[in-house]
Amino acid sequence: MSRRRLSSEIGIVTIIISFVILLVSLFVYHHHHHHHHALVYYSHGRQTSSSTSPVAPSKSHIIRFFQYKKAEDLKQYLERNVKSKGWKWVERQNPAMKFPTDFALVVIDERIEDFLIGELGKLDLVKDVSLDLSYQRGVLHQHPQKRPGKIFTSMSFAAAQGDDDAFFPNTNTNTTTTTRRRNLMMQKSQVTSLFGADALWSKGYTGAKVKMAIFDTGIRSNHPHFRNIKERTNWTNEDTLNDNLGHGTFVAGVIAGQDVECLGFAPDTEIYAFRVFTDAQVSYTSWFLDAFNYAIATKMDVLNLSIGGPDYLDLPFVEKVWEITANNVIMVSAIGNDGPLYGTLNNPADQSDVIGVGGIDYSDHIASFSSRGMSTWEIPHGYGRVKPDIVAYGREIMGSKISTGCKSLSGTSVASPVVAGIVCLLVSVIPENKRKDILNPGSMKQALVEGASKLSGPNMYEQGAGRVDLLESYEILKSYKPRASIFPSVLDYTDCPYSWPFCRQPLYAGAMPVIFNVTILNGMGVIGYVENPPVWIPSNEEGNLVSIHFNYSDVIWPWTGYLALYMQIKDEGVNFSGEIQGNVTFNVYSPPAEGEKSGRKSSCILRLKLKVIPTPQRSQRILWDQFHSIKYPPGYIPRDSLDVRNDILDWHGDHLHTNFHIMFNMLRDAGYYVETLGSPFTCFDANQYGTLLLVDLEEEYFPEEINKLKDDIINNGLGVAVFADWYNVDSMMKMKFFDDNTRSWWTPVTGGANVPALNDLLAYFGIAFGDKILNGDFVINGEQSRYASGTDLVKFPQGGYLHSFPFLDSSESGATQNVLLSGMSKADSPILGLLEVGAGRITVYGDSNCLDSSHMVTNCYWLLKKILDFTAKNIRDPVLFVDSNRQDKALHLDDNQLPSRRTDVNFSTYSAVVGKELICGSDSRFQVWGTKGYDLNVRGRTRRLPGYASIHLNSTHKIPPVNKLRSIHDNSLGNKYLGYLYGDDLDFPELVASHWLIPVTVAVSGLLLLWSFWKIRQKRRRKRKASGFTRSANP
Repeated sequence: MSRRRLSSEIGIVTIIISFVILLVSLFVYHHHHHHHHALVYYSHGRQTSSSTSPVAPSKSHIIRFFQYKKAEDLKQYLERNVKSKGWKWVERQNPAMKFPTDFALVVIDERIEDFLIGELGKLDLVKDVSLDLSYQRGVLHQHPQKRPGKIFTSMSFAAAQGDDDAFFPNTNTNTTTTTRRRNLMMQKSQVTSLFGADALWSKGYTGAKVKMAIFDTGIRSNHPHFRNIKERTNWTNEDTLNDNLGHGTFVAGVIAGQDVECLGFAPDTEIYAFRVFTDAQVSYTSWFLDAFNYAIATKMDVLNLSIGGPDYLDLPFVEKVWEITANNVIMVSAIGNDGPLYGTLNNPADQSDVIGVGGIDYSDHIASFSSRGMSTWEIPHGYGRVKPDIVAYGREIMGSKISTGCKSLSGTSVASPVVAGIVCLLVSVIPENKRKDILNPGSMKQALVEGASKLSGPNMYEQGAGRVDLLESYEILKSYKPRASIFPSVLDYTDCPYSWPFCRQPLYAGAMPVIFNVTILNGMGVIGYVENPPVWIPSNEEGNLVSIHFNYSDVIWPWTGYLALYMQIKDEGVNFSGEIQGNVTFNVYSPPAEGEKSGRKSSCILRLKLKVIPTPQRSQRILWDQFHSIKYPPGYIPRDSLDVRNDILDWHGDHLHTNFHIMFNMLRDAGYYVETLGSPFTCFDANQYGTLLLVDLEEEYFPEEINKLKDDIINNGLGVAVFADWYNVDSMMKMKFFDDNTRSWWTPVTGGANVPALNDLLAYFGIAFGDKILNGDFVINGEQSRYASGTDLVKFPQGGYLHSFPFLDSSESGATQNVLLSGMSKADSPILGLLEVGAGRITVYGDSNCLDSSHMVTNCYWLLKKILDFTAKNIRDPVLFVDSNRQDKALHLDDNQLPSRRTDVNFSTYSAVVGKELICGSDSRFQVWGTKGYDLNVRGRTRRLPGYASIHLNSTHKIPPVNKLRSIHDNSLGNKYLGYLYGDDLDFPELVASHWLIPVTVAVSGLLLLWSFWKIRQKRRRKRKASGFTRSANP
């Protein structure tokens, strides 16, 4: 009886356990299900359209083709070959439809969007399918919560009042001041006279027979300021050709106006006004593509686009600009009004085939509003190009009003038509029958940059080649013969400040390569090739101490290419001090022009004057981590300071020489030498550096990087300084918004920094950041600092020094708590920690905005200096190392309560780590190019440095598992589920397919367990029956 009773009790317990497991599973599923839908549908108080809506939601898409065909032929092609329903052809009623086209506009049912795009992509004639994005001027300033498609900067700033200036915000409300400025401008004469246009007018050159396309807001017919308006076309959905904003008319006036108060440069130029923006300042990619195609078909000579934006990955737009210039249209564009910040170049002006124009004032100072370089296409894994190309007067320039009269405006959108007018005037200098042989986007840019006057104050990334010089460029074109050249043609380390940042830090042996990226200009033809690899020819024997590797365009098209120099001083130059001069030379080849039998060749020379010093001691050398930085585009990388409402994106490059350029100068002034790491941590020798500086990083880390960094700190004495930023999943979801234009969600890829990845990197040392978003002022030793959307420290080991200050938490979860605690004192939050571990030292700080020029309120350079004193030299400043701040016990938080990764983002799209191979790129030391780095085998090779401790990936020290799946799919909600059951984070890689997988798995497991116990009971019953039968049969 006891066995039967025990069996019965086991059965009852089994049923109870299984029932509990099922209840837990249902609870977890319900919790996740509810949370998931709350995140998807809630955004700024709005809700998405329901999929059960009687009207199927749809999006406009652009289908690009490999060939130009009549629109009707493309329509029939799609109708024949696309078997699925759910798409509709959109008729485009505009002048471009008279010519063949290379794209179609269709509306696609959102419910089958992915399937239909996949089907379209398989068609032989289809190049790609993309959304028809909207373009809106000034959206960053006007609608900080929305990002409809591509963002364009505001066109200009007003400098005068007038009844038709309402669109332009008036920056000067003082009428007396405005009048004084106008009078000053008039005393300085017309802008045309400042450039000597009257000298060319007196020779009979006035822009005649030059076709000028103005892509803007249109122009009114019979405007008294223009004598040669050839055609007005409308590409918008509004039924008007007129300019109702005033910007298009103003731009046309600067180029070709004939009013004596606001003269244009080329009054006889033929004006073709392309109205591509509505009165609401909105445009679409498809409108631009049609207008560009029409400009090509009607053989425009010059095209001015006075606007731009930060998105250089809008391929339909970017590639169409390439096609425009390839068809011999000289394109001029404004570099942007996002100055004085660096790394703020606008597209398309940042393209090498476009003439990008910055702005200066009448004192030849770079205008504060003018965007600065370098180009950011190439970083984090390379180095940007020099832009703008040239600068022109852009402050208080006179131009035409909508109907009559003149007004003054300021901005690079004003400087751009100044250059466009100069270009029209220069084109008219060349006889019509020779223009085709001489003039093209390559030769015109050569004439402009070679003729420009270099300004004494600004550096090359502020002024480019300098102020445009009409008469010098005229002299160049008069005797021009097709050739290739380099811009800039000189890199002189002794020419400061023009050669900044190169002139600020000499070369020395053992350093990371210094990269200089120049543009190849090819006036010989639209296509060209570097005939043989470039050669470094030193002027003297010391020049052999320089080792230069090259990377360059396989094909120079259209008209331009790039040449990147990777410069290192050889080891034998470790004690050399002095200057090294020489030339880099190469030949460019272009196919024969029409009527020619042989190809064209030209030699290019880049002159180098380098300054070299003996290798600095280790404690003076800092390595800046660029590899682990991710910026916009391609993803929604949010701003680092959430207090800033007029800039939703982190798009300035996060480079030492863009938005951290002031910090770079400060470090140089303090005697530090700062190098850039554009490859993983395995690609540098820690014995060479005092500090690895990790600032505002969004990238993940390879497992090998985590292990090597641990070894570098403990065994090789490397110092590490980390400056993080906010990270809060709930706040990220709050920042999510629905783009009505593209009918898609825009959501941050990560926070200001990738805190979960940083926590993995620092886990071995017992350090972790939290998910608070802290704001406020604090004081250390009389130094007041601003903590702007920084995060807190939630784990820190015993024996370290930890500094806490009172802040309020502005994160989504913290905001509720703040309401409950209103009237009470702010809670102290740890934000700064300093730790000595093994032979190395670590400092962690939760905010980087005090180092970033983009949105800095107060700088914390004083703190950075004290941190570097500690990490590089083990100098303990008494302000930071106070006994009261020493941790008697560890600050601890369970791992399953740490910030976790987003589960609904495919991070591999934006990452150079997730799903990628670890390899050292060309921006690392030549010795490890193409390998996995120091002490890691690849292709049968190992790079081991003398005295460098070996790395054991299976170390006895426990390091949290970091695996490629985990780094992306480390599901925050999934971890919470498993945390409920196990009380901690998992120690094995997991892949959660979707929100239902874990609860369903647990439920199925419970059912299987119940079934297993039931089967066991059945077997035992059968055995008991069988044994009972045997005993009765054999008494």
